[in-house]
Formats: sequence, C-alpha cells, structure tokens
Amino acid sequence: MLRRGFRIALVQMTVGMDKSKNVAQAVKEIHKAKEGGAHIVALPECFNSPYGTKYFNEYAEEVPCGETSLALSKAAAEAQVFVVGGTVPERFGNKLYNTCTVWDNKGTLIAQHRKVHLFDIDIPNKITFKESEVLSPGDKLTVFEFNGAKIGLGICYDLRFAEMAHIMAKEGCGLLIYPGAFNMTTGPKHWELLGRGRATDQQLWVALVSPARDTTAGYVAWGHSTLVDPWGEVVAKLDEKPGTLIYDIDLSIVEEVRSSIPIRLQRRTDIYDTVRKN
Repeated sequence: MLRRGFRIALVQMTVGMDKSKNVAQAVKEIHKAKEGGAHIVALPECFNSPYGTKYFNEYAEEVPCGETSLALSKAAAEAQVFVVGGTVPERFGNKLYNTCTVWDNKGTLIAQHRKVHLFDIDIPNKITFKESEVLSPGDKLTVFEFNGAKIGLGICYDLRFAEMAHIMAKEGCGLLIYPGAFNMTTGPKHWELLGRGRATDQQLWVALVSPARDTTAGYVAWGHSTLVDPWGEVVAKLDEKPGTLIYDIDLSIVEEVRSSIPIRLQRRTDIYDTVRKN
C-alpha cells in the first residue's frame, strides 16, 4: 500500500447483449487488476447491459441480491480489493435507477449511488436521449472511505454539475470517481474538459471510467477512460479500445495544491455558498 495513497485500476471493457458474459468479463478484469497491484478497481457505466432506455427494464436487477451484485461481492472478496461497480440498472419497487455499488475487500456493500442528474439532452441532428423516460433520479450524494481516504461518486451526467463535486470536496474527498458513457458527440467535446474542470476547481483527483467503444452498438461510447491529478493535468488516459488503466494515486498532491493555491480558504461565503440539502 502506498503510504500516502493507493493504486487504482480503471477498467474499460466491451459491453455486449449477454448480461452473464458481461458480468463474467468484469469479474475477470477485477482479478487481472488485482494481479497488477490495484487496491481499488472501478468499472464503467452500464457494464452489465447495453446502454439505452429500451434495455434498462430488461436488464434491471435488485441491489444487493441480484446476479451482478452477488458476482461483484464475490470477486471483491476473492481478489481482496475494493470494487467500484460501475453502474447497473437497479430495480427498486416499481422504479428503475442507474446505480453504482461499492464493495469492500470482504465483499460487503459499503456504498450505493443512484445517478442524481438524468441524461436528458437534445442536440439537433446529433443525438436525443432521455433517461427520464424510464429511470428515476437518485436523491443523495455518496461518499465512502478507503483506508481513511474519502472518495466521492458521480455517474456520467453528474460530472457536469460542479456544485455536487464541490460538496464532496468540502466533505473531505481527495478523489472523485465517475463511471460514465459519454457519446461520440459529447465525448470529444467535453469528457476530458469536464474531468479536468472538476479536478482543477475542487483541487483533487478525478477518475473517468468509460466502456470501450463498440461502433456496432445502438449507443456508441467515446471511451478514453482518464485520470486527472489535482493540478488539472491528465496523467493517464486510454484510447477507445478495451484496456485497463492502472495508476498510483498520491494523495499528498491534494494537500500540495490546496496549500499552494488556497481557494478553499478564500471563498466568500458571506456572499455565496454551496450546501448539501440531503
């Protein structure tokens, strides 16, 4: 274990129509990442199902007793790593959510983040997508701890909302992890830009975890899983193909940046503020 951090693995995997095969591939990648020395393994958004409103109901399962949850719990315990389980379509009562689960190295569910900001966009002649047609939004922010380090979670479209990142940073997070599946329109324009923006304005590490690109899919993901340091520099990035990014997170850089440029102490909270409501 790094004295001031940990080793993270961002798994950029191909997602197909066969749920069991997707889950099996994720489990395989978790064990491979462990062999590479990872302490935390993060999977991409919708790693167990195709991304699309017409698929969410068919592939949805309950957390933590569904097929995917059971597989992630077992893999985390066997590999003895923390697993940030990308996202799965979650069924809860009569509602569906886009949900990220986090499992500790004993296989215990320690966090569950339901996507707060649903992906409803309409770019003329490019892409129209409305998650809200089938999904419900989450209503909580999510932070978990790994060996005393606080880590915040967001999912894809959550990345665009700096207020959410600010609150998690204010609550002590040194890393934010965003499983996401930006598309071929928004990906090249905003994926890296937003990751660098959140890292720079909150002075922390940001990890963006995408599925690999499949040009035959109905929704084509941009890929390019990316890790950004607290200076806003991209320190590691994949291309669009399947792969795993493994990198050592040094949390002392968070303290270095925040003491060098002390914006957290200079905010004019007598004029403005950002507060958690729930």
